[in-house]
Amino acid sequence: MNALTETVQILRDAGGHPAFAVIPFADYQALVKGKAKVEPGIPAAVVDLAMDNEWSAARAWREHKELTQTEVAQRMGITQGAYAQLEAKKSIRKSSREKIAKALGIHESQLDF
Repeated sequence: MNALTETVQILRDAGGHPAFAVIPFADYQALVKGKAKVEPGIPAAVVDLAMDNEWSAARAWREHKELTQTEVAQRMGITQGAYAQLEAKKSIRKSSREKIAKALGIHESQLDF
């Protein structure tokens, strides 16, 4: 997991929707002072898709962005079947993760959860 998702706690309202984010005090101070290290985040909707459906991070991102496997595969220059095999894996090699992230328009670290 990346540091961002390990240190943030999401509190939900009665309807189950994210209402508050609890962060470490040092991170809060950095935000207030304008010295926060900006890291790409992972939307709660993507995490929810992955966890609720037991999907890989790659599939959750693809579904979140409303893309088909064929569309992502074309962006990567591979077949849909080859992409389907990559997407089904829980752990992806760094080189493949970089290519998938580029095809999805996200930072590769956003696939690490």
